[in-house]
Amino acid sequence: MKIYSRIKLTLIAIITLLTAGCSSGPLLEVTLVDERTALENQVLGSYAELNQDVLLLTSVRGIDPQGNIIKRDPLPPGRQAVVRAMQRAAFNLDDLERYKLAGIIGENNQGGVTLLKPDKVDKTQMAFINNLVAEENADREIIMLRIIKTDENLANKDLPHVRSIFSAMNRDKAQAGVTIQKEDGTWQTKGNSQ
Repeated sequence: MKIYSRIKLTLIAIITLLTAGCSSGPLLEVTLVDERTALENQVLGSYAELNQDVLLLTSVRGIDPQGNIIKRDPLPPGRQAVVRAMQRAAFNLDDLERYKLAGIIGENNQGGVTLLKPDKVDKTQMAFINNLVAEENADREIIMLRIIKTDENLANKDLPHVRSIFSAMNRDKAQAGVTIQKEDGTWQTKGNSQ
């Protein structure tokens, strides 16, 4: 430990000397990226790639110039599952947003959604809303697990971090008026400035 402390003090002294006599600013700029930021960038990059894959798959024409259906190679099961999950999430988005803005469903701190106020739901709609929440959470889980599986730097042990990253992303994307769960577990309504 003494050697580590000496090296640390020596580095601080060198950086101080390099920056002390400069009137135009420091000669050396150090930017530290903590592990969470690197992991966030990695996960968000993988998520963007998945979105791009889905976009490319849905935008490819399925008919040749003669009007014949083009046979495509089947997608591998893991990729097929994530494409379906992303498509279903896109299909459910309008309903999900409507119930989130009504305060019935909220964005939880595990990267999923939670039914917050079942008492505000008409009994005829309860099965629909329960199914909507279950589908959204299942789709998000499939997406998070696929990101872990396809990124060589991630493992199953990283799932809690991935959930946290997705939670932060969903809180950031949420519209004003949506109920969100903060990292500490408390719920609040997102304001315009958040």
